This record gives sequence, structure tokens and C-alpha cells, in this order.
Amino acid sequence: MRRLRLLPDPESPPPPVVDARPATGAALLRRTLRRHRGRLGAAFALISTWQVCEALVPVAIGLTIDRAVATGDLRNLAIAAVGLCVLFAVLSFSYRFGSQVAWRAMQTETHRIRTEVADHVLAPAGARTGALPGEVLSLATADADVATAVVRQVAQSCAALCGLLVAVVLLLAIDPLLGLVVLVGTPLVLLLSQSLAPRLTRRTAVAQERIARASGLATDVVTGLRPLKGIGGEAVALARYRAASGEAARAGVATARSEGLLYGATAGAAMLFLAVVALLAGLRAVDGHLSVGELVAVVGLAQFLAEPLQMCAATIAALAASRASADRLVTFLATPELELHGERPAGAGTAVRLDDVHAGPLTGLTLEVAPGELVALVVDDPAASRSLLEVLRAETVPVRGAATLGGVPLHALDLAERHRHLLVAGHRVDLFEGTLADNVDPAGALDGARRDAVLAASAADEVAALGPDGLATPVAAHGSSLSGGQQQRVALARALAADPPVLVLDEPTTAVDAVTEQRVAAGLAGLRHPRSRSGTAHPADPARSTLVVTSSPALLDLADRVLHLREGRVAAAGTHADLLATDATYRDAVLR
Repeated sequence: MRRLRLLPDPESPPPPVVDARPATGAALLRRTLRRHRGRLGAAFALISTWQVCEALVPVAIGLTIDRAVATGDLRNLAIAAVGLCVLFAVLSFSYRFGSQVAWRAMQTETHRIRTEVADHVLAPAGARTGALPGEVLSLATADADVATAVVRQVAQSCAALCGLLVAVVLLLAIDPLLGLVVLVGTPLVLLLSQSLAPRLTRRTAVAQERIARASGLATDVVTGLRPLKGIGGEAVALARYRAASGEAARAGVATARSEGLLYGATAGAAMLFLAVVALLAGLRAVDGHLSVGELVAVVGLAQFLAEPLQMCAATIAALAASRASADRLVTFLATPELELHGERPAGAGTAVRLDDVHAGPLTGLTLEVAPGELVALVVDDPAASRSLLEVLRAETVPVRGAATLGGVPLHALDLAERHRHLLVAGHRVDLFEGTLADNVDPAGALDGARRDAVLAASAADEVAALGPDGLATPVAAHGSSLSGGQQQRVALARALAADPPVLVLDEPTTAVDAVTEQRVAAGLAGLRHPRSRSGTAHPADPARSTLVVTSSPALLDLADRVLHLREGRVAAAGTHADLLATDATYRDAVLR
């Protein structure tokens, strides 16, 4: 089918230009500079003006000595005083506004990269990354800050080189021999700094990686503190964090040592070089080749040279850190999508079928959930359960066999189409900071009656009733203000509120007591599968199919069919009562 091509509205603004995602850390830094070339140019011009004015200060003082102090000319002295005031005013304001422009560009780009990281993680298809939440947070904060510092680094380094060039020209004008010495010596000092940069880059990359790892472990420990205390695992978690933190500390010390070596070697070479220049200038003054004012100017310029040389050394160290952070960001952004998808629409009907699926521990799994059915799946091996959920989420494609929705392979469906028809709610579901209402119905799409029905079916109404504010009760990040059973009920309420044609639940009642479990089972069946005593679906209700991975007797008893999965395939099928009576293996699995 051909799609109509709509012509753009001539009065509408042009669409924003989206930069291609960089493939390397260096490409990311180049993209940063390209995005802010206007501000970078302004910052370079202003900071270069500051450097040039700094270089002119000793020259202006030397001229004042020769033409006003030595001659006693008050008119020249007054002109020199006014000139120095103007020079210092330009010097001060140019640095102030140049730094302001550079910092604005840095903050803007940092926000863009943070948004890019968030978009990658929160994309509908997800991101296939093994990074811990703390590591992702470290990437979006610390690494984004360090990588975008390249804007200010480049502006300052270019300004420093401009200042060096002006100083060399002034020295050549005052004394060609001194200017030649500076012209030869300055590149040597810079080459010394550059020779130490690769080592610093490597150590910085290792340090940032280990710091991010330690941050991720710390976040995990804080988030899981309650269950850790429940199983007495605090000592093991603390030992793991101490080991990761120690590695990060040692890597940080190694980085600081390399950075200190870079700064020390550069500063030492620069001081030695400037001492040679000052000594040579003194000898030239004694020989009568330089006046007192020219000697003051040369010594002042020699002292000034230390500043741009140190700026260049600092830029080399900072660029090493920026490159390391940029490499980490690019590696993270290059991680593939978590859920595979194509562009095909869903076929007729919403039957989910797995036909001879081989994936991980699944070895020839065949099952079908027809519209209107509530099917329970008892799985002996947790790994097989995980593989099943991965196949249903299209996180993996079966090595053999097919998983289809309405006859279309799950991995070939359009992503939005699949999410509209199929929701796979895992055993562990994150809750977000906000209120109970925000977590149950994030889009605010439910009317009052439907919301009350969802809360009652999931027993989440009891959670709301415990707080004085009801559904407005605050929920902390990751649901840490709620117990495990409360979190589970709120997560189930959110899944039921979405009301997809096909809903897959993984152990939705493991953290609640038996009474609540019975209520949840009846609520789930009543909300999604309202039936008469004869078992016929009510004609006014749309057909909804539900697959529940569970060992809960309450849920198993209400299911239309129960499938017992052993060794990666369906070993027994029937009702819960029939299987209890006829299958000893099933009975042991459920009642153990």
C-alpha cells in the first residue's frame, strides 16, 4: 500500500535538525562543538581579548616607565594611567562575559545529553543494557558534565594560544633574540604536556567506570535495604560495596597521580623555561640592549607566559577526562533496543500462540491463549519462566518455532501495535515517585467507576484506605514507602487499568497473605473474565485473555485451564482440580 505524502505547510516552522547519533567519543565531542559553534566563537573572541589584554599589561607598564616615569612627563603619565584603566576594564569584562557564554553553552549541551540518555532508557522499546540504575544516573549527570566541558576547554585553549602568539610577537618586537627563544621553547613545553595525556586518558576512563559501578551498587543497596535486612544479607552487600568503592578509590588516586604528574611536569618545565628567558633578558639589559622599561616588559611577558602554558596543560588534562566520559556515553547510547519489533499490524483476533518454541530452557513449548480465556501456567524452573516472558515481550526471538499474536510473529509487530494488544507485567515492577493515583493511572484516563473497579479487583483499595489522603497518598521513588505486598497490589492495579486485550502476569500474589490472595484472584477473574455459573462469558463484555504464571491455589482454581510446564514444555493440562487428583508431580509442585 502506498502512503500519501503530505506537503509541509509553508507557514509552519521547519522541523528541527536531528544530529545523527555519534559513533565514537571523539565524534560526540565534535558534535558538541558543532552545535555551539556560534557561542564558541563568541567565547573565543571574548576570552582571547582577555588574554591579549593580559599580555599588553607588562608592555603598557614598560612604556609608562620609559615615556612617563623616566622622563617625568606628567601628560604622558596621565595618558598612561587612563590607558591602563581602560585596559583593565576591557580585560575584566571580556573574561567575565566570555566565561558566561561558554558556561551557557556547556549547560545547554549537558541538558541535551541528559535528555538523550533519558530518551534512550525510556524509549518504548527500552534499552538492552546491563547497567545498574546508579550507573545510568552517573552517566546522565557526572559524565554528561565532564564531556560537555570540552566547550569551555576549547575556548580557553584557543585563547591561550592566541595569548602566546601575541606575547611572542611583542617579544620579537622588543628583542628578536628573546622572541626567538620563546618561539622555540613554547612548543617544547606543550609537547611535553601532550606526551603525558594518553596515560591520563586511560586512567581517567578506568576511574570513571569504577566510580559509576560503585554508585550503581550503592543505589541498589539503598533500594533493596528492606529485603536485605529481611534475609540478613547486609554484611554481604556491604562487603561488595566496600570492594567496589575501594577499586574506585584506587583508580581515582591513580588518575590524580597522573594528573599531578602532568601539571607538575608542565609547571616545572614552564618555570625553568621562563627562568631562562628572564636571565637572558637581564643579561641583555646589562649589555645595554634593553631599556629599563623594556626589561620590565620582557620580565612581565615571561611571567605572563606561565598562565597560557598552564591553561594549555589544564586543557589537555580536561580533554582526557572529557574524551573518557564521551566514550562511556557513546557506548551506552549504542546499546540496542530491548524489544525487537517490525512494522506489521496485528492480525485478526488476539489469540496468543507459542508453537514448538525453543528459547533457552524452553524446549518445544506449545500453548495457546484464546480470547476470553484465563489460563494459569505452573512452571517448575524460574529460568524457563524468565525465557517465556522474554519471548512474549519480544526481547528474544525463538531459536526454533514461533510466538504469534493474531497469527503475526511478536517480533515482527509494530511496537505501538504490540503494546496496545499485549501487556507483559513482570514479577518486579517499578513504582514511581508521586501518588497512588499517579502509579495506578499515570495518564489519568480512567473514570471514577472504572478506577474503583480496578482498585477493588487488585485489593489496592486497601492500600489507599490505609493513608489519610487515600489515592493522594504520596509514594516514594521505587515504592520504598510501601511494603512488598502493597507494591505488588499497586503494580497489579496499574496492569489492570491498562486493560489490554492480552494480559500476562508473572506471580502477582506472592507478597500478599492468603485472604488477600483469594480476593485478588476473584477480582482478577471478575474484572477481566465475568462469567455466569455455566461458564459462558457475558456478551456485553469484550473478550479479554489472561495468562498468569503462578503457583497460587486461589488463581489456579479460577483458571479455565492450567498448564504445567516441566523441562521447557507443557507436561500436563486441565483444570486445577483435575490435575490435583490425577497428576502427582503437579500436586507436589503446587503444594510444596
